[in-house]
Amino acid sequence: MRISALARRTGVSPRALRYYEEKGLLVPGRTAGGYRDYTDEHVETVRRIRILLAAGLNSDMVREILPCMVDDGQFLAPGCEDLIATFEREQRRIDTQIAELHDVRSALTGIISAGKAFAGR
Repeated sequence: MRISALARRTGVSPRALRYYEEKGLLVPGRTAGGYRDYTDEHVETVRRIRILLAAGLNSDMVREILPCMVDDGQFLAPGCEDLIATFEREQRRIDTQIAELHDVRSALTGIISAGKAFAGR
């Protein structure tokens, strides 16, 4: 199938699919005329890429771990033991970012409250 058909089947724009190819996440075949040629397997690969990106992983990390991911029919799961530790580290990193954002939000709330109090004088 051509890139437009893959885009329709996956809900991912052709531009994003080309980006996935550029990053080494998606490797299409080529027709004799040089057009990208995708299979049903690529549809599944795009689904997995989307899940991993939605989990907060960057494209470089996705490229690294994608070959070790397995689908148990309900969930995408790490098929290599060392990936669990990688995901736990990533989860801790995200938890730290959430805590930092919470602190930033609290500071902004204080500034807004002070501004409203000052304006009400």
